[in-house]
Amino acid sequence: MVAKLLTTTVAAPGFQGLNTQDSSVSLDAGYATVANNCVIDKFGRIGARKGWTLSHAFNDDLSTADIKAIGELIDNAGNSYIIAAGNNKLFKLVGSTLTLLTYGGGGTAPTITDSNWQMAPLNGVLYLYQAGHNPLVFDPSVSTTTFRRISEKSGYVATVSSNNCVISAYGRTWSANNATSKSTVQFSDLLSGHVLSTGTAGTLDVAQVWPSGADEIVALAAHNNFLIIFGRRQILVYSNATDPNNITLSDAITGMGCVARDSVVATGSDVIFLSDSGVRSLMRTIQEKSAPMRDISANVRDDLVLEISLETAADIKAVYSDKEAFYLLSLPTRQLVYCFDMRAPLPNGANRVTTWDGLVPTAFKYTRNRDLLVGETSYIGKYDGYKDNANSYLMRYFTNFFDFQSPTVIKIMKKVGVTVIGGQGYPVTLKFGFDYSDILNTRQFDLANAAIAEYNIAEYNIGEYGGSAFDNKIINIGGSGKVIQLGFETTVFNKSISIQKLDVYVKTGKTR
Repeated sequence: MVAKLLTTTVAAPGFQGLNTQDSSVSLDAGYATVANNCVIDKFGRIGARKGWTLSHAFNDDLSTADIKAIGELIDNAGNSYIIAAGNNKLFKLVGSTLTLLTYGGGGTAPTITDSNWQMAPLNGVLYLYQAGHNPLVFDPSVSTTTFRRISEKSGYVATVSSNNCVISAYGRTWSANNATSKSTVQFSDLLSGHVLSTGTAGTLDVAQVWPSGADEIVALAAHNNFLIIFGRRQILVYSNATDPNNITLSDAITGMGCVARDSVVATGSDVIFLSDSGVRSLMRTIQEKSAPMRDISANVRDDLVLEISLETAADIKAVYSDKEAFYLLSLPTRQLVYCFDMRAPLPNGANRVTTWDGLVPTAFKYTRNRDLLVGETSYIGKYDGYKDNANSYLMRYFTNFFDFQSPTVIKIMKKVGVTVIGGQGYPVTLKFGFDYSDILNTRQFDLANAAIAEYNIAEYNIGEYGGSAFDNKIINIGGSGKVIQLGFETTVFNKSISIQKLDVYVKTGKTR
């Protein structure tokens, strides 16, 4: 009797992203068990992330230190200034030149012992705050090459607190968390971040407002005319933030807070932040007092919670790019980035997620012209191309475990068809294993070197993915088992690559 030939096709492999939370035995075919140095592309396929390119030459003042903060100021004339911090110094990036900003206050220069500034632009001026430091100001109307203390800015009124977090919203700066007060928000006068006691400036003390006892402010955010105050274990939502005289507590969330200041990112329609139970979406219907705190990291929750418990909270950085449609959460100590695709949630409310370990920035900034800048050792980089500063990186994807809906039947592997878009000339390692074993077999092959566009048509007269090739390889396979897993690894060195589909051919053996 001839054994029956079974085939299965994994179309758009990994389009549901990584899932390490659910049992690998029962995962849908759309999930990946490994998806490293990958993104989900606009067609729903798993593919290689971009790399980063240098934005400037080596700078002796920065030396081999990490860039730990990047900000952008758009002045009142529409000019853009990129300001960065590293090696306990401040720098300005203009074109491809990084220059040191010097102290211009006229007195004794402030002592700077760290570079973890948070920056807030307001009315043509950039305000910089960091725990234990004098708040600073970069004001190009006074000087484009120097910085000074806020207290040294012309027109300064009151006493500015050495707060750790600051935002610019509703025409004023809001800052909080210093050595003597962890629950007081200081807000400036309209359009004057250096005026902190006259006009409509003032303070908001929330020490007695926390619904579940004492807490401390970790981060601030603004959304839809609300001021959002993130504590470590609680969140306060104030309405009428455009008029501080009438600001009112609208809602409070208990049992959940924010663990990292720089994880808080406004997307335009939402606010994303990192809690001690994962990455959360602050989708709240204030009028109905409901709180659907969507867990966008539900599919990797336990792994992520473990990683953040081993990370230094001050080093955690995040960014949202509407151009790339992702939220990146960087854990530099752990040398890991979680990339959340923000196009649409999955049915369980989570977002599709992949990981990166070759590109782990120490700072982010998404600029007005939609460039994604990344902080690296010795450099500000730009998320671009398919090399990491001229170096290649390894892309890895592993399927779920699948059994052809016959869990008790032995499958004799015959061949695997691999269809990819892009990656001309890339060496590929196809891995395959059986019955949940960690011991995997390998087959190696090279992708074709054809230089054609997707579907053999150059869209807009330019080959999509930089002249990508469509390639289909049939690989002969051996071995058998009741359950099969496939892996795809390739070294990315200059071109995009996405996996279109996997075709698996087996013959059935005896039931056991």
